[in-house]
Amino acid sequence: MVNKKLALEVINNALSTGADYAEIFAEESTNHNINVENGVVENVASTSIGGVGLRLLKDKKCIYGYTNDVSRKGLLSLAESLKSSFKGERTLSVESFSKIKCKNRNPIEISYNDVPFKEKIDLVRIGTDEIKKMNDKRVVRYNGMFVDNHRSVTLYNSKGKYFSRDTEFARIIFMVVAANEKGMETGFEAKGVQQSINFFRNYDIKSLARKAVKGAVDTLEAVECPNGVMPVVIGNGWGGVLFHESCGHPLEASSVAKGLSVFSGKKGEMIASKVVSAVDDSTIPGSWGSIDIDDEGNLGEKRVLIKNGKLVNYMIDDFNGRRMDASGNGACRRQNYKYCPTSRMSNTYICNGKSKKEDIIKSVKLGLYAVSFNGGSVDPATGEFNFGCSEAYIIRDGKIAERVKGATLIGKGYEILKNIDMVADDLDLAEGMCGAASGSVRTDVGQPTLRVSHISVGGRGGKLE
Repeated sequence: MVNKKLALEVINNALSTGADYAEIFAEESTNHNINVENGVVENVASTSIGGVGLRLLKDKKCIYGYTNDVSRKGLLSLAESLKSSFKGERTLSVESFSKIKCKNRNPIEISYNDVPFKEKIDLVRIGTDEIKKMNDKRVVRYNGMFVDNHRSVTLYNSKGKYFSRDTEFARIIFMVVAANEKGMETGFEAKGVQQSINFFRNYDIKSLARKAVKGAVDTLEAVECPNGVMPVVIGNGWGGVLFHESCGHPLEASSVAKGLSVFSGKKGEMIASKVVSAVDDSTIPGSWGSIDIDDEGNLGEKRVLIKNGKLVNYMIDDFNGRRMDASGNGACRRQNYKYCPTSRMSNTYICNGKSKKEDIIKSVKLGLYAVSFNGGSVDPATGEFNFGCSEAYIIRDGKIAERVKGATLIGKGYEILKNIDMVADDLDLAEGMCGAASGSVRTDVGQPTLRVSHISVGGRGGKLE
């Protein structure tokens, strides 16, 4: 799309009014989407996008623009427009580019572009046929989806560096709606990987679909959650979304660098209990949120954020690193060329502890077991959050008892970190999409089963007793 000769011309043009950094991000991507509703194929679609983003930096100022016109005229016009934001003289020029060497940890043997739609539909039907076979009269609607993306990116920058990368990823999704005289509930299950179609050919799709049904019908029959301050056990895997939202985002440089995070200036301090260590790891082969190289040319890393309760690092992009006197550590991402990149999570999780799940459950006389969450909100500046539980149970005398619905966890992320007093050894990850300033990106959340000694729980079921 953009060759080296044209990239040199555009970048040097963009640097002519004093910018101290320029970057071209060229992208072509293809998306395939399949939707099977109540056993009927409702949608089969392919979309392609392509364009170029241009970013200019000067000190702590950032200017970004993009275009679909990737001709020489179109790119020079974009450079002329953006460089007008600066009124200085050239301080930098680029003569050539050298390639950034990067290991491919996520190779794809068979491109999704070469997999027939029929096979993808057949994979979805394995799940939707299983839902139909269950013949649960409470299920009033069910959807199966298969989405995949092939993304080709090339980046050139004024450091005289460039890289090209191809990534492919796919996700199979089942959503189930159940209803009766008590109301209506939804079940959701998905599996996403940065691996080829062979993964799904060997995956237990039937089990995934059955879990979606179970999630909907079990919640339908659940009682309203009681409220109050109580000990809460948070499940592994999807339970990690609470840490992702309430603590992960405040550890991104986009908040930290501007002093807008509760963790700004806290590096080296104890921000959690000693049983808590947390990591953001871009390097896990085949994992949903992994990246070999980030969107400004820094290699992906395993970033230890919290070690035995102490804050040791942040997720940093080069631009926000200017405010922090720190270099980017491979955490800069964007949805596509239309978005200016910034620091984002990849595979973020709390590390294994030394306790056993069964011992954590037994330790609670009366409390809540929150297995997974279905959304919520957090303010990075204050750490305040509220999260709704999609699957939760009451714990009575050390045993998991009745399922409850309408449970909401309310608190502050930095307080929760300090109130975690038991962490199990059953770490698991779960795939999702994370939306922020640079768009929606793939992320894994995760943690082992853990116990928070006390947290406020909202619900309409009265006081817990």
